[in-house]
Amino acid sequence: MKTMTNDPDMLEEYDFSKGVRGKYAQRCAKGTNLIVIDPDVVQYFPDHDSVNEALRSLLPIVERQARNFTEQGG
Repeated sequence: MKTMTNDPDMLEEYDFSKGVRGKYAQRCAKGTNLIVIDPDVVQYFPDHDSVNEALRSLLPIVERQARNFTEQGG
């Protein structure tokens, strides 16, 4: 396999002549929130549903703390 001289990671067989730069960039920016979970935590949260469920269970605590902070003049 022969690589391109200006980019050693690209092979000559790759053809991007009909490609459109940034075709999905706007859609990705709108709906993507990528968060990296540390390996020691990921064993407890195997998918996005488990992460969302855990975070939603914390919302009452977050809201209560925010309310207390506001009531104390914070």
